Amino acid sequence: MKRWLRHHQYAMRVALRRLANQPFSTLANIFVISLSLAVPLVAASVLVTAQPVVRTMPVSAELTLLLSQETSLDQARTLAKSLDDDYAQHIQEVSVIERDDALDSLRDNPAWAEALAVLPDNPLPHAVVVTLRDDADQASVATSLASQWRDLTGVDAVQLDADWVRRLQAILQFLRIGLGLLAAAVVLVVVATVFNTVRMQALTQREEISVARLVGATESFVRRPFLYLGAITGLISGLVAIGVAAAALVPLNHALHKLAATYQMHVTLHLPHTVSLASGLLIVVILGAVAARWSVTRNTRF
Repeated sequence: MKRWLRHHQYAMRVALRRLANQPFSTLANIFVISLSLAVPLVAASVLVTAQPVVRTMPVSAELTLLLSQETSLDQARTLAKSLDDDYAQHIQEVSVIERDDALDSLRDNPAWAEALAVLPDNPLPHAVVVTLRDDADQASVATSLASQWRDLTGVDAVQLDADWVRRLQAILQFLRIGLGLLAAAVVLVVVATVFNTVRMQALTQREEISVARLVGATESFVRRPFLYLGAITGLISGLVAIGVAAAALVPLNHALHKLAATYQMHVTLHLPHTVSLASGLLIVVILGAVAARWSVTRNTRF
C-alpha cells in the first residue's frame, strides 16, 4: 500500500512539475478548455432558472367550437354541458359565448366598428370555448379532440388555439438537441486539447522515458504521470470554467433584472446546484485522464 501511494505521489509531483515547466502552454490549454466548459454552464444556468418560471405560466390550450347559424343559445349550452360531462378528464372549463356578446366585443374595436356598422344583422354564430387541462402531451390531445368535435351536430368549425403549444415543444426540443450537440463539442475540445498536450509532453520527454524503460520502469509507471497531467488539467479547467460562468452571470443578471421588472417579475440566473457542478467537474477530470491515457499509449511507442 505504501509503495502504491509513493508511486502515485511521485506521478503527481512529476505531472505538476511538467505543467509548471511550460506555463504558457499550460495556461493556453486551460484557457481553451475552461471557455469551452463555461458556455454550457451558462446555458445550464438559464435552463435551471427558467424551469420554475415556466411552471408558473398558464399552459392550457383552448378550442373554440363555432356553431352553425341555426343553432340556438339553448342548444349551445346543452352542447357545452354534454362536452363537460363526456370529456371531464380533459376539460378544465367550458364557456358559451353568445353571438350578441361577441358582436359587441368586436364593435368596441375601432378596426371592426365601421365594417360591422353596415351589416344588416349579426353574422356571428354562438361559440363554445373549451379550456383543456394541463397534460404532458397536450398538443396531441387537443388535436384529437378537435378532430372528434368537428363531426358533432351543429358545429361548423373548430379553432384550435394550440399553435403556441407546438411552438413551445419545438423550441424545447431544439434546445435539448442544441445542448446535446454543445456537450458533445465540449467533450471533443477537452479530449483533443488534452490529447495534444500529452502528445507534446511525451515527445518532449522521449529520452527520459527511454532511460526509465532501460532501468526497468513498467509501462504503468511511465504513463501514470501523464494521466495525472490530463486529470489535473481537467480539474483546473473545470474550476476556472465555474468562475468564468459565475462572472458572466453578473452582467446577464443586470440586464435580466431590467427586463423582468417590466413584467413585474424578479428572476435571477444562478449556477446549477453544487452536486451537479461536482458531477460535471468529475466528468471533466475523467475525460482528461482518458484522453491522456489514449495519447500516451499512442505516442510512447518508441
